[in-house]
Amino acid sequence: MAELAVQTQDRSPEILSVIRGHDSPAVKTYKLSDFHGSDLAKAVLELSDNEKIELFRVCTPDLLAELMEFPEPEQAAAYLAVMPVKKAARVVEALETDTAMQALRHVPKERRLGIIAALDDETQRDLRLIASFDEDQIGSRMTTNFILLQESMTLHDALEALAEQAPDVDNLSTLFVSDAHGTFCGAVSLRELLISAEEHTVSDLVMTSFPYVYAAESIDACIDKIKDYAESVLPVLDGAGAPVGVITTQSVLEVVDASLSEDYAMLGGLSAETDLKETLFQSMRKRLPWLFILLALGMLVSTVIGVFEQVIRQLTIIMAFQSLILDMSGNVGTQSLAVTIRVLTDETLTFRKKLRLLVKEMRVGLFNGLLLAGISFILVGLYIIFIQKRAPLFSFAVSGCISVSLVLAMLISSAVGTLVPMLFKKLKIDPAVASGPLITTMNDLVAVVTYYGMSWLLLIQTLHLHESPL
Repeated sequence: MAELAVQTQDRSPEILSVIRGHDSPAVKTYKLSDFHGSDLAKAVLELSDNEKIELFRVCTPDLLAELMEFPEPEQAAAYLAVMPVKKAARVVEALETDTAMQALRHVPKERRLGIIAALDDETQRDLRLIASFDEDQIGSRMTTNFILLQESMTLHDALEALAEQAPDVDNLSTLFVSDAHGTFCGAVSLRELLISAEEHTVSDLVMTSFPYVYAAESIDACIDKIKDYAESVLPVLDGAGAPVGVITTQSVLEVVDASLSEDYAMLGGLSAETDLKETLFQSMRKRLPWLFILLALGMLVSTVIGVFEQVIRQLTIIMAFQSLILDMSGNVGTQSLAVTIRVLTDETLTFRKKLRLLVKEMRVGLFNGLLLAGISFILVGLYIIFIQKRAPLFSFAVSGCISVSLVLAMLISSAVGTLVPMLFKKLKIDPAVASGPLITTMNDLVAVVTYYGMSWLLLIQTLHLHESPL
């Protein structure tokens, strides 16, 4: 436990002490090189602008590159913007190409062009390659730093190629192999290469079934494939099947995290990322459109309740159980929504499969509703008898109406939670936009109409019940 405490302690005070101390630049650089990049990135947030500039002056490009692997791209771009152009260029060259590209996209254009002009030819070529892909394609998230061997190489030649390429590559555990035409053949583990007999060639060791992705594929379509294989790195191929980069687990996690953050924002009806620096007007402008829609739906729900005013006047006791129907209806709709959004990430989903999903969700809603309705029938009936002091016939008539309403509301809500995101997908709108408040409010409407409608039909019109105890 003591070791764990040491590993997770905040190193910021030590780092700030070094930065704000009176040591020479060389000594500061030497001391700072003992800290992890994550700790440095956290400490930089507590520095003043002048202290940041001083830090960027004394640190080597490699140390700054290690630091800049951890902040968000916008923050990393802000650091590049205050460095001297040549220093910024050396830092970009030391960064993984995907990280460098993400940061440069947020640097002001004039400054960005200056940094790019100061880069070496190889880095410029790699960045141009990554920039050629859209942000939703795998190629925009790959790094071009990887070991590439030829299948015709002898073991001696392969080790020489490894030694030549290794200084610029972080991941040495997996080496990739191409044929004489540059087409991807498979992969070789470093361990296999080191322990093999000298007479072997690379073609004898290559794993031809090693998974890969194409640079032009969408990120959403590849996430499950990347996660399923549990490899720390996968090769990224161009249209001709030649390896042009690799996608790392870290990059995948960043993409998944960004996707989840965006979906979470959608749950609140937000159409864009909220920035702590944005003005009051900007925040209001993002949120008001959804709130207006929900206000209109909320007024519709209130209007529907008003239509059933006569029902409420004759049976005020049913108001006590309104929240039960609304809550269960909303929960079922949200569950169906979550399942549907996940399934809709499959771009090959056919109409038949969508229909099967709808039937499945409605069956789940129906049978869950029947189970909960049975429990509610008994518990609500007993509650009205013993707590409300009503006659058994009256009590179980009301609990029976609640149970029927619960089954219908859950059945309809599961259908709404499935159909709405499907409709949004058909209209080329992100299905996540249909989540949270919209589905909940729609299901409130469904629940209100179902509950009060059944109360009017079963209790008043059929059984002729009223508030007086029987």
